[in-house]
Amino acid sequence: MNEHQQTLLEFMQQQADKLAVQTMQHIGLTFISLFFAVLVGLPLGVIIARKRKLSGTVLGFAGVLQTIPSIALLGFMIPLLGIGPKPAIVALLLYALLPIIRNTYTGITGIDAAVKEAAMAMGMSKWQILIKVELPLAMPVILAGIRTATVINVGVATLASFIAAGGLGEFIFGGISLNNTNMILAGAIPAALLAIIFDFLLSLVQKLNFRKLRRSSYALPIVLLLLSSFYFIPTAYGSKLTAGFTPEFMGRQDGNLGLESKYGLKIHTIVISDAVMYKAAYQKELDVISGYSTDGRLKAYGLVVLDDDKGIFPPYYAAPIIREDALKKFPKLEQTLNLLSGKINDSVMTDLNYRTDYLHQSPERVAKDFLVNHKLFKPARKSNEENTVRIGSKIFGEQYILANMYSMLIKGYTDYGVSTKTGLGGTKICFDALTNDQIDFYPEYTGTGLLAILQASSKTINEVTKNKDSTYNYVQREFKKQYQVSWLKPIGFNNAYALMMREQQAKSLNIKTISNLKRYLNSK
Repeated sequence: MNEHQQTLLEFMQQQADKLAVQTMQHIGLTFISLFFAVLVGLPLGVIIARKRKLSGTVLGFAGVLQTIPSIALLGFMIPLLGIGPKPAIVALLLYALLPIIRNTYTGITGIDAAVKEAAMAMGMSKWQILIKVELPLAMPVILAGIRTATVINVGVATLASFIAAGGLGEFIFGGISLNNTNMILAGAIPAALLAIIFDFLLSLVQKLNFRKLRRSSYALPIVLLLLSSFYFIPTAYGSKLTAGFTPEFMGRQDGNLGLESKYGLKIHTIVISDAVMYKAAYQKELDVISGYSTDGRLKAYGLVVLDDDKGIFPPYYAAPIIREDALKKFPKLEQTLNLLSGKINDSVMTDLNYRTDYLHQSPERVAKDFLVNHKLFKPARKSNEENTVRIGSKIFGEQYILANMYSMLIKGYTDYGVSTKTGLGGTKICFDALTNDQIDFYPEYTGTGLLAILQASSKTINEVTKNKDSTYNYVQREFKKQYQVSWLKPIGFNNAYALMMREQQAKSLNIKTISNLKRYLNSK
């Protein structure tokens, strides 16, 4: 059944096992980080309530941590802690600190001084006053902070899937990449429900009288620990090797679904962003990854592509796709964009990607150097800002390079203005932006057009993927008919999906093809 015919309920029933695992991982990540945040934040709140001169510094620092974009914070953690749950837990802990510290401080400093004086008059020590008077009285305010931290963590934990820590983000980001609304909702709805349920339960706890229920309040850390243990329930695996696949690859027929159905490949898999998976393979944290055949990091990290001997990866020839009304609005655009046609083969694109992905040269510099070397570069003309072409791109280096090349060509060969909207995420975001008139064109791949956008039937896929021309002709015809979108001439390179391993490991295990990999995994 095609995705567009399938209801959300049917999709969730079909993916019930995976959904259960991701939900448990999500709960576990939320509460492991919350447990440590309480261990750190509560004492810090007490300390700054005692030494108020420190309060501005501590609360200011915790506030700065919360202003760092969550994906950037996860990125900072990877060099220190690698991939997986550790960097995700630390990042979530840092996000949860501010509301816990602030509310502990506010709760304790808000207690009537007369109450503390009465406790001192009774001969209580500072420690006894804290445990028997201040914390019980401040507990409703402290719990309000923990409630806020919990809701924040449930939301931010969706990003953990980018660094192979699991959780409901796997479905959300997979769905965005695959143009699959059911998949997005299958991750987003449970995440929203978790936030609502935990917030409601903590609101009930907040209303309890902690002075009367002091003993039962000791159960709270135990409950947090039990919820934290949810993360470890689904992690019993017996595979010899570990694979890291992107969210998009996990849900595609020319990805993990095809590996399972055509090859019968069963391998322990973790979901990871393509931004970090190559380095994770190089550092031996992963054995197999889903890469791209023209990625420059292949060369940089000593990786080798496994031969797709059963042909599950269709041709992925790149070409600009553009709305037909934009072609009419900008009559010189098609001719200008086609200047790149046939100019970039696989090895050239791999080298260009290597320069951005590994040598960290800017996409602008790489694009300009290429155009200058091929005598295609012209200085920018004076542009007419009323006639502005909007270029989109997905969120990886190759697309940034192509977007910059097209921008320079338009500026040099026409008098159109140029606006770039790069880094638009996955296929769904880019294609929706195109069809909703937010951008005029972006570089796309024939295989993605066939599988992720047109969602062609298995029969059609088998018929049209026998060679690159039949795939291109099919998507060109169907896009025009269904979406009034034109495919211009192919650029020349084929950036297909590929399974990769470290070259040294593949040689030592005698794995050259995906079938070899399957045989190795099945051998005792």
